[in-house]
This record gives sequence, C-alpha cells and structure tokens, in this order.
Amino acid sequence: MGTVFSFDVRGGDPEAVGAALREAAAGLHRVDEVFSTYRDDSQISRLARGELTVEDCDPEVAEVLRLGTVAERVSGGWFGMRHRGPLDPTGIVKGWAAERAARRIAAAGASGVSVNGGGDVQLLGSPEADRPWRIGVSDPLRPGALAAVVSAAGVGELAVATSGTAERGAHIHDPHTGRPALTDLVSATVIAPRLTWADCWATAAFARGARDALRWLQALPGAEALLITADGEVHCTDGLAARLG
Repeated sequence: MGTVFSFDVRGGDPEAVGAALREAAAGLHRVDEVFSTYRDDSQISRLARGELTVEDCDPEVAEVLRLGTVAERVSGGWFGMRHRGPLDPTGIVKGWAAERAARRIAAAGASGVSVNGGGDVQLLGSPEADRPWRIGVSDPLRPGALAAVVSAAGVGELAVATSGTAERGAHIHDPHTGRPALTDLVSATVIAPRLTWADCWATAAFARGARDALRWLQALPGAEALLITADGEVHCTDGLAARLG
C-alpha cells in the first residue's frame, strides 16, 4: 500500500494477542497483494483488465467494492473508485485494512489497540484504565508542529484520518474530472468511529474544498473534522472541541 503500518497493543494474553498480531500483519500483506494497482498480477489489476470477475476474486474484493459504492453515494460522488479510468479502490482499502487489523487483535483479548497506517489511525479500547489514546494531527503549514491533539476519552473506538498535499503533493483527484482536485485545502482531517469511513470522508472532503466540505461534514452523523486552507484558515465542525484534549 506504499506506506508503513505500526501497531501499539496493550493487555490481553501475550500468546493469543501475539498470534493475532502476526495474523493481522500477514493480512495487511495479503491486502497489498490483492488490491495493489502497482502489481500487474494483483486481483484488482486483473479485474480492471477484465481477466477476472468479482466472483473469481477473494471475497474481500466484493466487500471493498460494496463499501466503496456506499462511500460514493454518501459523499455525493466526491469519493470515487474510477476517476474516469480503470477501477481503483485505493481510497478505501488502506482505512478498511487498518481497521480490520485492529479489530482482529482486539478480538484476541487486547484491551487497547492502535493501528497506524501512514498516519491514519484506528483506536480500540484504551492503553491504560485511566488514560485514553491521544493522537496528534500534523500541521501542514508548519513541519514538525501539531495542529491539534485528538482524544479518545469516553469512547471505545475512534479513528483519525487526514488527506492533504503536505507529504505526497497533489495526489487526490476530483472524481468528476479525473484530474488533481483544485481545492483551497492543504489538509482535511476527519474523526469518526471507523477508519474505513474516516479515510473515505477525508478524501472526499479534501476534493470538495473547505466550505462545501464543512457543510457536508456538519450533516454527516458521527463525523467531526478539522480543515486547513493554504492561507492558514481553520474550519472545524461544531462537535470537534469535544474530541480535542
């Protein structure tokens, strides 16, 4: 998936949790083999070329395509899997894979799980009984600084995903044109219970631009957001303050 994954796992039986961690890591490698658009022999590449049908692929392919279709509908078409070209569900795969890995480890008995996939994080449980997970959101205009710190206090699961140009340049496309999104934003961070959706919504929000994205996210159940424009304006959903700390 072109990025680094890291795990922070607390509590549970070391043997059971260790086995689940190894399974989760192997699962991420398998996801890369199946979904990578950079591998000619991946199932998603062969599906895009018409060499396979969805029924020929692993069941996870149908699951991801179904979730991507939901994301396209909920985002009003601002999240896409084709960009006027070959099938490419990259925008949903990383968040979905990281969330699935975190849930696999938690199901083995870990009391706290954090899975970070290239800066997008799924949190489950807590690292200690009296201390919640806290995630720093990088400031895209001040390298090395933080724009905010998100707290998972009071919730059993929380995800934080950011889309922007600070690290990878103009890589987010407008699904309507297939070209790089012309937007006033440099970063869009979305906070939601599930990383599958937080990742999608951050991508869609960035492509929309600050004001349209803010209106959309305000109406999206369970989502909060922090949007930063190229000239340093900060736009936040009304409920964001409750998640900072």
